[in-house]
Amino acid sequence: MDYEKLGQEAIAQIGAASDLDALEALRVALLGKQGSVSALLKTLGGLTPDERKETGPKIHSLRESVTGALANRKEALEAAQMEARLASETVDLSLPAPESPRGSVHPVSQVMDELAEIFADLGFAVATGPEIEDDWHNFTALNMPESHPARAMHDTFYFPADGGEMNPPAGGNATRMLLRTHTSPVQVRTMLAQGAPLRIIAPGRVYRSDSDATHTPMFHQVEGLVIDRDIHLGHLKWTLETFLKAFFERDDIVLRLRPSYFPFTEPSVEVDVGFALETGPDGKARRVLGGSGDAPGHAWMELLGSGMVNRRVIEFAGLDPDQWQGFAFGVGVDRLAMLKYGMDDLRAFFDGDVRWLRHYGFSAFDQPTLSAGVGARL
Repeated sequence: MDYEKLGQEAIAQIGAASDLDALEALRVALLGKQGSVSALLKTLGGLTPDERKETGPKIHSLRESVTGALANRKEALEAAQMEARLASETVDLSLPAPESPRGSVHPVSQVMDELAEIFADLGFAVATGPEIEDDWHNFTALNMPESHPARAMHDTFYFPADGGEMNPPAGGNATRMLLRTHTSPVQVRTMLAQGAPLRIIAPGRVYRSDSDATHTPMFHQVEGLVIDRDIHLGHLKWTLETFLKAFFERDDIVLRLRPSYFPFTEPSVEVDVGFALETGPDGKARRVLGGSGDAPGHAWMELLGSGMVNRRVIEFAGLDPDQWQGFAFGVGVDRLAMLKYGMDDLRAFFDGDVRWLRHYGFSAFDQPTLSAGVGARL
């Protein structure tokens, strides 16, 4: 058999392949399991040692020449294909660049900025503190007795004491650590560090053992504190009314104060706000704040808790309650965002769904200002 002639014919066929598909068909026909060159290699097993010594090198040389020809032709065809593509494709540099994916500001972060802007205009500073607190700052300094429900395990996340079980502390152990249940410890720490007079808000994450459509184990809260001389409940109501009118960008916000109980304020009041149900663009009913809750078609909704700072809390902070008075209030940031921007499930805030964030998120350039509107959106 003339192996040299077979090789020349195969190389000629490879050189005549017009595209990559035809070249692949030739490779299979020559070197595949059922290919002609592969069939020649299989015949070596039936030859005598002398015949194998003479024929073997010729068949292997044929296989190598075919393999090399296939590789060279493939490289040439791929290069020609690329050149043809480059010649046919053009780029119009005058066209605008395609829009790339953009991130967005989470509604909670946006509302935090809105709150800081409003209260800064009222003369408040922003104060922060640790999220891992001790029992004294989180409870005792806020006049919470040992029997208060907030100390119970069902509401508070305690850290194990000395590697033991996570039980509530007995006797108000000041060194027992926990995840703060409110940002009120920031108020205590700020009073201890700065004294009085004082005017701060304390936004941040807080933790409680609760989870449903309107509660999550971790949520955001903002608390406010004013300590000065001759402070009374009228200052509190004016501050909250001014804040809510600026935040919801409505002048018809009406508040109702109801007597309540909080261990760190005395007197304590729940703040209700009037609202009406309106149908949103999605066809769902949503609460729209404004007007008196006693007006036809309106109702009252509890929004936040507040009151005059308890004398014992002022004493714990190292101040004289006969000289200094103050008020405090607290409200959920997530709840404010839900009311203002028409969201109906708090759990969606923490699901990480990009579609939800793309819909409710804010542009990074949408900085809230009192002049342009704290809720202005691009």
